[in-house]
Amino acid sequence: MQQPSAQPAYVLHSRAYRETSALVDFFTPQGLFRAVLRRARGKGGSLVRSFVPLEVELRGRGELKNVNRLDSAGIAAWLHGDALFSGLYLNELLMRLLPAEAPYPLLFEHYALTLQALGEGRPLEPLLRAFEWRLLDELGYAFALDRDIHQQPVVADGLYRLQVDAGLERVELVQPGLFKGDQLLALAEADWDAPGALLAAKRLMRQALAVHLGPKPLVSRELFRKR
Repeated sequence: MQQPSAQPAYVLHSRAYRETSALVDFFTPQGLFRAVLRRARGKGGSLVRSFVPLEVELRGRGELKNVNRLDSAGIAAWLHGDALFSGLYLNELLMRLLPAEAPYPLLFEHYALTLQALGEGRPLEPLLRAFEWRLLDELGYAFALDRDIHQQPVVADGLYRLQVDAGLERVELVQPGLFKGDQLLALAEADWDAPGALLAAKRLMRQALAVHLGPKPLVSRELFRKR
């Protein structure tokens, strides 16, 4: 793989490393990279924060890179309260689900725009659901919202369950965890104002993500519950 040169980046996570350095997980258009930032507690330490648009130059052939250059590249998204927990949730999703060093330029752009929207105080739920869906789509896990697994159109008065590896399946018997057809059609149009759409989207995304996240709970989700 060609070594990444200077590129846009965000810090997803960092932790102390040896005496004065930090081990930093960067999200860039070229993917996730883990790198050592020397003298992180000195001049460059203020940049090792999440939600700050950066320009980073990484060096190294192994899985662990070295930060050759790190500069601010814009105004940070100042997140507070629920918006901060939401940003941490996005970071954790990326770290848990994205493969290392695989390019996702469109997802990176969507992430940057979502942070900006969170910083502007826009409603959280539509932003989170849209990002979750984009993440699933970029990873190849998305499914049709307007057609079932038999390629039949979703009907407004139908009931559906999610078969994670296939898509939506219409069912006749009422059972827990089903989705109404009219809500699914609203989600297909990103109509967040439709009755029940946001709640259905949250349940649907949670089911769709769960199989890929595995049994380990999300730390950010637990923090959000305890806020």
